[in-house]
Amino acid sequence: MSYGGVGPGRRTGPGRTSVTRSVTFLAAAVLAVPALAGCSDPDPAGKPLAGQDIGSADRDQVADGGTLRWAVDAVPETLNTFQSDADATTTRIAQATLPSMYRLDASGRPERNPDYLESAKIVETEPKQVVLYKLNQQAVWSDGREIGAADFAAQWRALSGKDSAYWTARNAGYDRIEKIERGKGDLEVRVTFARPYADWRSLFSPLYPKEVMGTPDSFNDGARRKLKVSAGPFAVKRIDRKSDEVRLARNPRWWGERAKLQEIVLRSVPRDERAAALASGQLDLAEVDPAAARRIALAAPPRTATTGTPAGSASPLMGPDRRRMTPEQRREAAAFRGFEVRKSLEPTYTQLALNGADGPLADERVRRAVARAIDRKELAKLVLTPLGLPAEPVGSHLALSGQAAYADNSGAIGGQDTAEAQALLEDAGWVRGGPIKETEKEKNAAGPEGKKADKAEKSGKDAEKDGAKDTRKDTGKDPGKDPESSGGDAGRYIVGEDNKADGGEGREGEHLAQEGKQYGNKPLNQGSAPGAYAPQGTPAPAGTPAPAGAAAARPLAKDGKPLSLRFVVPEGEGSQTLRTVADRISLMLERVGIRTAITKVSDDSYFKDHIASGQYDLALYSWPSSAYPATDARPIYAKPVPAADGSLNVEQNYTRVGTDQVDQLFDQAIATLDESESRSLIRKADSRIWAAAGSIPLYQRPQLTAARTNVANAGAFGFGTPVYEDMGFLKKAAKPSATASAG
Repeated sequence: MSYGGVGPGRRTGPGRTSVTRSVTFLAAAVLAVPALAGCSDPDPAGKPLAGQDIGSADRDQVADGGTLRWAVDAVPETLNTFQSDADATTTRIAQATLPSMYRLDASGRPERNPDYLESAKIVETEPKQVVLYKLNQQAVWSDGREIGAADFAAQWRALSGKDSAYWTARNAGYDRIEKIERGKGDLEVRVTFARPYADWRSLFSPLYPKEVMGTPDSFNDGARRKLKVSAGPFAVKRIDRKSDEVRLARNPRWWGERAKLQEIVLRSVPRDERAAALASGQLDLAEVDPAAARRIALAAPPRTATTGTPAGSASPLMGPDRRRMTPEQRREAAAFRGFEVRKSLEPTYTQLALNGADGPLADERVRRAVARAIDRKELAKLVLTPLGLPAEPVGSHLALSGQAAYADNSGAIGGQDTAEAQALLEDAGWVRGGPIKETEKEKNAAGPEGKKADKAEKSGKDAEKDGAKDTRKDTGKDPGKDPESSGGDAGRYIVGEDNKADGGEGREGEHLAQEGKQYGNKPLNQGSAPGAYAPQGTPAPAGTPAPAGAAAARPLAKDGKPLSLRFVVPEGEGSQTLRTVADRISLMLERVGIRTAITKVSDDSYFKDHIASGQYDLALYSWPSSAYPATDARPIYAKPVPAADGSLNVEQNYTRVGTDQVDQLFDQAIATLDESESRSLIRKADSRIWAAAGSIPLYQRPQLTAARTNVANAGAFGFGTPVYEDMGFLKKAAKPSATASAG
């Protein structure tokens, strides 16, 4: 996932990764799930909200040679994307050095990669599904051997899940294969499935050589620190852990378009140090946070949008007026001369998670009330408008605008409606101003008037300890009432009557949030896009007046207990925007009578000790979207089932809200080979997920990349898979094509 989403990691590409009670639906008049298939529009998928911004240039405009220095989060622990500790850099290396039968286009849809595949199609459906791959006649491994059926078969056996000696992180799809055999010639591969599999295009991307996949030892250790055999425009030249960098060199045996760059250096640079590294000439390309993006944007003249660019993506980054720059800002701008900011939206969305395991949120009516109290449009604007990006709320849990399965199914739960939220709470038995039974300690910590808990000085270590101790095992205990866990940035505060967000008054528009870590849609620490963060770059809502008529409602109570939800957020600098969004959500909930106890915990423990273990009521984290939602999203929304030891197996459904109907729709979608019907089933599943109100998608995360102005075909890739052989530096007289989208 990732912060700020924090969310678990990515569901597409080389690392893909999936409680608890069955929800009884409310009366039809309340549920009102309209057009479950979401197909009233002939093409509900629409277009991406923001296009790629990569400094596009024709290959004849790109110089031959040069080294691109590209910032990454870390030198990977493994080069095998199918292992649990694979990360985003693992994926980047695999994309540049290994075959992928399919890659994603600018709309996040899979497209055949002609460098490896001449064709791939289903040739039989009865008695079993058979896919025939016809490989590119020139496709060879770097040792000269042809890519063929032996490589496909070795990867299937390694990832099928049948041999536990292989330390694999996932086997989705490979476990449905019955056999793989050679076709009529060496360039044909026949894959027969034991069970129908709609997402067959997700397989064999990347494809490793049989030398890696052939035995458990070679799989487990052979590709962790080196990749002897490759088959891409680049090959791994050297991994230098002392210098924290990976060198990729042009592959002399590559049969496709010759790589323009001689080398790509993937250099590990912490996010908070990238601006300095760019200014000092150590990097050519780096994803940056909004604070750094604004600083860099001051050095570059505004860029204008061109035809074909999605509306809104060319808006400039908000920052100081160039005409009123201070001397210090002018000096800094000079340091970034020659750079520009390229921006798009990540194929990842931030959501509000509602833990339905126990407590007030175990009642679907309360979860639905939370959903109806939140203004998702306001939250999207809060995060994205200051960055000049389209501020549209996400309408699906399973796809993003532009992707084939996307449809806005949020109507299944309805938009912001304070009266409806209050009616749902009343129906659930929560009464305004009802009697509240509290001890003296509880009154001091968070009385019925919503006073903030007294702040106390604590070390970061003590604060983390408090956050870990404050669990929700006792479902009758109000998680916002322990005075021992209030105080400091790592403590808790109650959002009450004062309507002030953490951070003090008078800071509107001044602070810029930092990026956070991302966890993935795979086992923890695995993922092609590690982490999920709430993008930064938005002013804190401190002191923001409530709209007319939106005064805070009196706190609600039931059975002598107040309605107070524990809202867990990470405390690190990189998660400031996440906390800003949490503050704004808390104010929205306060207006319908729901109090929130915001608890800050260390970044390291946020996901592992709180989200994954269920120690929260409300939380923000992100999920990457997938071109294959039937495969990749099911573990996230599957109904939890009891394990043999008595525990609950939630897979990746950290909200612990699931239904049999959603599971059945996923099962039908994955086994339906008619693509239109499969998409319809996915949209129906999404409508049911909305109705269950276990999670509320908020906004797509921003993607900001600083690049030298002469770097071509690299930057903010959005949905699309990078084309590494086209990257390079413009010739001196050349200019980028008219496709730039950021300002």
